[in-house]
Amino acid sequence: MTAASFSDQPVPMPRARRRTELAMLVFALAVVLLAYAAASLGLSGKLSGLSVYILVYALMMIGAHLAVRRFAPFADPLLLPLAALLNGLGIVMIYRLQESGRNGNPGTVVTDMSTSATMLQVLWTAVGVIALVAVLVLIREARILQRYTYTLGAVALVLLAIPALIGTSVNGAKVWITFGSFSIEPGEFARLALAVFFAGYLVAKRDVLALAGRRVLGIDLPRARDLGPVLIAWGASLLILIFETDIGTSALFFGLFVAMLYIATQRKSWLLIGLGLFLAGTWLTALTFHHVMSRFTAWLHPFSGSNPTGISYQPVQGLEGMAFGGIFGTGLGQGQPYHTPLVQSDFIFTAFGEELGLVGVMALLLIFGLLVQRGLRAALAVKDPFSKLLAAGLSFVLALQVFVIVGGVSFLIPLTGVTTPFLSEGGSSLVASWILIALLIRVSNSARQPAPQPIQDEGMTQVVRAA
Repeated sequence: MTAASFSDQPVPMPRARRRTELAMLVFALAVVLLAYAAASLGLSGKLSGLSVYILVYALMMIGAHLAVRRFAPFADPLLLPLAALLNGLGIVMIYRLQESGRNGNPGTVVTDMSTSATMLQVLWTAVGVIALVAVLVLIREARILQRYTYTLGAVALVLLAIPALIGTSVNGAKVWITFGSFSIEPGEFARLALAVFFAGYLVAKRDVLALAGRRVLGIDLPRARDLGPVLIAWGASLLILIFETDIGTSALFFGLFVAMLYIATQRKSWLLIGLGLFLAGTWLTALTFHHVMSRFTAWLHPFSGSNPTGISYQPVQGLEGMAFGGIFGTGLGQGQPYHTPLVQSDFIFTAFGEELGLVGVMALLLIFGLLVQRGLRAALAVKDPFSKLLAAGLSFVLALQVFVIVGGVSFLIPLTGVTTPFLSEGGSSLVASWILIALLIRVSNSARQPAPQPIQDEGMTQVVRAA
């Protein structure tokens, strides 16, 4: 008989994982560098303008890699490189749009875009990387956040409510808070807090919510008494839609809750109920409020009457730009994406579609798909129920956000004011996206970390043998 204990010493990080992440990060930075070269040559015929920013960006990503190696050594080696690739391509496109009509390049300057947009995006990237490192340092295990379930839920509600009270309306959506020349979109951070709240709440209540009531058409419906949470979430999403005129935030808020509810209970009936409530609520608000109906009119009849030069002007310009790009695109710096208003933010995906073509946008969607897949893989591998549900929720909200904006600009669904993660101009979206990646890295590290190895307690072994 022998006695053993478990070592508290960390298991050394596998060298293969370290080499994989570094190699993929170098590859991502190389792609960004080539994209910059193509954009710069397309604009002015020479390399200029962005080289210092690309160098600074590369140093920031190397610093992020070192932080992940130090604080999350077993994390998925693809999460950081994929995010770095998207962020870098976003900076290149913002630089290309900022330089439209300059350096002798024929075109029109994007009038609603700052001449320092590229520098600001690099600065916001630095803030995002700092936020990533801070999350990795302060949150050593994702399940620690479960202690703050209701606190973060209250914070999320405050963040969602503030724009309705003191927010600034931009293109009809009241989701921004402005302080002089500085603005912030609280809803971007509210999604993260809501994911934590939903994960904590559903882990505690999933056994009750999973109970079946009546069976209709082969589907087990939930009990009527258990419909309270989904009705409250539905009502809150409608309030966002009415008072902030923001279909995107409303859809993401309610979609996140319904998806996490399904993941927690494995009941398909919750998906059907959630979809039915969302469609009914959207239809009722469209009939009641003109600003909601105008979004549907612009979607259903974009080329009717004066719509192409009126309420449908922005999406029509974006769609025509992507059609002009064709399969392979016009080439970075050689298209005319500046004709689309707010092309640097809500419609940046159409700029990629015009200059990289169908092949380019499919590659971007593949990168987003890989990012979501790695997040779901971490959710499947981790044993802690809260961490599992949190990673699944964060992965889903990333996928839903991409679907909502890409579906909107391609006329698959009504257009919303959602930004494209990592690509669009704006600090709130970029910083929130990096925090999301940090949380996925933390969950992935917990899922992949080997169990502590048993070590022999020599003193106890001698006692046992003597007995």
